[in-house]
Amino acid sequence: DTDTDTQRQRERERERETDRGTETESERHRHRHRERERERERARATERGAGDARASDVFSVRRVLRCSGSGTMADNAQIQEAVKAQGEVVRKLKADKASKEEIDEEVAKLLELKAQLGGDDGKHAFVLKTPKGTRDYNPKQMAIREKVFNTIVSCFKRHGAETIDTPVFELKETLTGKYGEDSKLIYDLKDQGGELLSLRYDLTVPFARYLAMNKITNIKRYHIAKVYRRDNPAMTRGRYREFYQCDFDIAGMYDPMIPDAECLKIVYEILSELDLADFNIKVNDRRILDGMFAVCGVPDEKFRTICSTVDKLDKMLWEDVKNEMVKEKGLSEEVADQIGEYVSKKGGMDLAEKLLQDPKLSQSKQACAGLTDMKQLFSYLQLFQITDKVVFDLSLARGLDYYTGVIYEAVLCQTLQAPTPASAEQDGAVSSEEGGVSVGSVAGGGRYDGLVGMFDPKGRKVPCVGVSIGIERIFSIMEQKAELLAEKVRTTETQVLVASAQKDLLEERLKLTTELWNAGIKAELLYKKNPKLLTQLQHCEETGIPLVAILGEQELKGGVVKLRNVATREEVDVSRAELVEEIKKRT
Repeated sequence: DTDTDTQRQRERERERETDRGTETESERHRHRHRERERERERARATERGAGDARASDVFSVRRVLRCSGSGTMADNAQIQEAVKAQGEVVRKLKADKASKEEIDEEVAKLLELKAQLGGDDGKHAFVLKTPKGTRDYNPKQMAIREKVFNTIVSCFKRHGAETIDTPVFELKETLTGKYGEDSKLIYDLKDQGGELLSLRYDLTVPFARYLAMNKITNIKRYHIAKVYRRDNPAMTRGRYREFYQCDFDIAGMYDPMIPDAECLKIVYEILSELDLADFNIKVNDRRILDGMFAVCGVPDEKFRTICSTVDKLDKMLWEDVKNEMVKEKGLSEEVADQIGEYVSKKGGMDLAEKLLQDPKLSQSKQACAGLTDMKQLFSYLQLFQITDKVVFDLSLARGLDYYTGVIYEAVLCQTLQAPTPASAEQDGAVSSEEGGVSVGSVAGGGRYDGLVGMFDPKGRKVPCVGVSIGIERIFSIMEQKAELLAEKVRTTETQVLVASAQKDLLEERLKLTTELWNAGIKAELLYKKNPKLLTQLQHCEETGIPLVAILGEQELKGGVVKLRNVATREEVDVSRAELVEEIKKRT
């Protein structure tokens, strides 16, 4: 019996071994099947091109990044596989001449994956990139930017404005409910000591809060500062998440349309002086829009949301806008078609007069008040000599909720041709449709008479009108223009380099440099005891320094300095006493 039991036990073990072998073989079969499926998928992805190739790897890359973000240590082999896949995506994009923005985004993901692997010494490797929607500015870019800022500030001051500053963040309740559908773009901060805070979305709402808090009833102010929007960035078009705004506003009770006309004059002056391209300033009035919506049959509660949809007409075709009104916003096709008839109209004072006689629109008191003011505005614009650039456009809506009267927006009439390499489109900015850098509107603003009253405890209103210059978009154009024309941009304002022609003259160079600095001359010298004269002259040519003050034994004995014009190579001996005046005269 014992032998029989032993035999049965052995048979059962052999059966289990057989089952395990079968199971292992089955698992191997499934594994090989999965591998073959992956190979087929990779082949299909390659055939589909860069976009699908990127999509086939995105799951594994996202999974690794997600594991890292949640604090779970992803397996090193898995990360290396994801790095390899992401590297292929980047190489494919470069080979296909994808846009710089798209390549940069994928490179950032690659760097993030590599950082998870750590450096060779096991230490954490930093991801060296700026956050999405932000950028650094090199000296050349900053020089162009300063030039633009100076032009704008000079215009603001010419019109008698003073400046203020406000905090970069505000109480969340200050910003909430002021921006319509764009409120979702506000950056909220974590709870800081019991206060709910948000980064400022624009400079207008903080300005209104400032007026109400300080009980100011009239001021003409400008404000240049950074604002923040959780937007989808399009950096080749000058659209960022962190960017500067340059605002000019007039607050106070004044006769109708005089301050409004001055704001338009300021936009005209700035865009003309910057010489970007031909431009138009579109104007409309919220009262005309609201009256138009009312006579067309739009319910009162849908005015603002329909206004936001009409505001998209500069980016979308009318059919798409109509589709949104009907299918998403719930308007009837008949009402949408009536709106379409009005928003297609453009003109000047003549259009305002014609609309005042319109059988339907003339029934709205709001619309008639707006049209009467529009006629008055154009009469002032004629006196300011800017009507050639201003057009009354009924499609202009501007989506912000706080506007109550005149609204306006400046747009370029043509795209700027960007320099295009023979083999590729520059940074993806040139497309088959546009053939240039399209940047959208470059300034906008309007009247907001009720905003200050929203903050005042007693609801006292302070009428305001203002304009915001789109500095980032303007800067994008200026930068492209400099590249297109191959302009040499100076990044310093140095007037003269103090140089020596022989050795052992460092002390003399330092003495002369000090004299020039003390006299207010922008001067510099090379930080070497005995620099070669040729090296010093080359430094001037590379940096654009126009003059060189050369010291030598002979010049020191004669009490003179050899002043050299870098561009013409002309040299003249100038006495030390007259050097400052000579440099000022020549620069």
